[in-house]
Amino acid sequence: MKRLDLIVSERELELVIEALDKAGAPGYSVIRPVTGRGPDTYVTEGMDFSGLGTNAHVIVFCEIEVLEKLRVSINPLLNYYGGVAYVAEASPL
Repeated sequence: MKRLDLIVSERELELVIEALDKAGAPGYSVIRPVTGRGPDTYVTEGMDFSGLGTNAHVIVFCEIEVLEKLRVSINPLLNYYGGVAYVAEASPL
């Protein structure tokens, strides 16, 4: 089993969720707002009031076959809108 962690702008969250559904993700968790520091900028909760928005953390646990479909649907969104995605091994407790 794989774990996919996505950090994306909340503005693009609906597009990401649509891509997850189309790829057949069995489910996901969304945590928001996500604040922190990236290579070029800081993201703070105050950015929500500025109109720039904050980030969301999306976590998906899935099998490798679904992950390959997710790569196809998520990568274009990340390339266009920005964000990061990481994959790790996961095993049930």
